[in-house]
Amino acid sequence: MNDSVVYWLKANYRASGTMAMDASPAVFMRDAMKKLAKRWQKRFDDVAAKLADRFAGQAQKNSDVSLYNALETAGFTVPFKMTPAMNNALQATITENVNLITSIPEQYLTQVQILVMQSVGRGRDLSMLTDELQKRYGITRRRAALIARDQNNKATAVMQTARQQSLGITEGIWRHSHAGKEPRQSHVKADGEKFDLSKGLYLDGKWTLPGEEINCRCTWSPVIPGI
Repeated sequence: MNDSVVYWLKANYRASGTMAMDASPAVFMRDAMKKLAKRWQKRFDDVAAKLADRFAGQAQKNSDVSLYNALETAGFTVPFKMTPAMNNALQATITENVNLITSIPEQYLTQVQILVMQSVGRGRDLSMLTDELQKRYGITRRRAALIARDQNNKATAVMQTARQQSLGITEGIWRHSHAGKEPRQSHVKADGEKFDLSKGLYLDGKWTLPGEEINCRCTWSPVIPGI
């Protein structure tokens, strides 16, 4: 998307410099941006549902494998079936992911349009506009990476909670990841604490499950009755 936007904006920017004296470069570039935005928003809209469905399905599979191995190690063999709670968690994860995927081009294209209008207003400096677009692309890429990590953690937490509760597991023990340069102190202190899977732990003024907070990499160990 970024490569396409930069290419077409450069072409339209040069074209706007050869316009008639009574024409408006701002209007010309605005119309060009509308076309680009419409094209790319549609492409993201088309692929969002497929990506989200694949992601959520993989998150569920990974969480099930992890729990299955833990139960097998403890001497249990339990058939995993799709329950109403599991399906609800899966659909909620897909919906949230669709919204986040489609938000990436929305945010990016809005930023680009602002930059284009600023550049036009300051005399159509193509070099400066190109540099700014590349900087903004870095920001958007980091946002995409953050969304990917955050959604993976959240989806895993939601899927594991639903699956474990369907098997009669109601408690977990918080495990801090010990990753990240600036860990949440409340999460560090929570390491080893037992909590109710239906609520989580009460941290920083609210009930929280491991992996729910942005960039939280904490996990938990299920408390298996009788073990």
